Amino acid sequence: MTDRANILRQTMITVGAADMARDIAVITRLGTDADRPALVWLGGYRSDMSGTKAIEMDALAAEQGLSAIRFDYSGHGVSGGDFAKGTISRWTKEALAVIAASGVSKVVLIGSSMGGWIALRVIQEARRLNLPFTVDGLVLIAPAPDFTSELIEPSLTEAERQSLAERGYFEEPSEYSPEPNIFTRALMEDGNENRVLTGLIETGCPVHILQGMKDPDVPYQHALKLMEFLPLDDVVLTLIRDGDHRLSRPEDIARMKAAILSML
Repeated sequence: MTDRANILRQTMITVGAADMARDIAVITRLGTDADRPALVWLGGYRSDMSGTKAIEMDALAAEQGLSAIRFDYSGHGVSGGDFAKGTISRWTKEALAVIAASGVSKVVLIGSSMGGWIALRVIQEARRLNLPFTVDGLVLIAPAPDFTSELIEPSLTEAERQSLAERGYFEEPSEYSPEPNIFTRALMEDGNENRVLTGLIETGCPVHILQGMKDPDVPYQHALKLMEFLPLDDVVLTLIRDGDHRLSRPEDIARMKAAILSML
């Protein structure tokens, strides 16, 4: 390996214009072989690019001489923007902008939780917009496509529905942060416009899903449902009997790295 694999470049790119502009923080690892796909991390709701799995993905890239791209959605981590304005459409556009700005031609997308939904929308939008990069592989970790309509909306209490209607958002305690999770009416409504579990999903690449069977946030049945919409692709589903939502234990990280390497 050359030292180039150990070069990290930190940049900010601006997405949107006027009052919609937000600065997105990006960390890019420069690989040694431009012919191999870059790894792109797509994090979950309220997660950032300094999380365990994102760092481990980057470490794998360094070991393999691959390029790797991590970034924070607007309102997350060290990026600018208002979290309350965040929607699936907004965050998908940011992901597309980050990949386009990197100049890479081939990527493997690694999407965690909500990032799995973003990954599927990135593929669809890149194809629709005829963007100059291809997705060579997809690793989805506890993927939560359509979570607003499939997982949140059916379990809303009357008080939460009233809060959405009157205040434009509702809160719920988070197991991962002292601050509550905030779900806005805009996020819920935009989620309906970005649903992917409505017809066949053609990714055009191999897919590996890692899913814990003791996940309290995204039940493993949701991963089974996702598979029903991926009949055209080579899909592997790994169910981890004692796995939780984070899947950040050493044995879980080893599975993630093996799944990524299988895409190469």
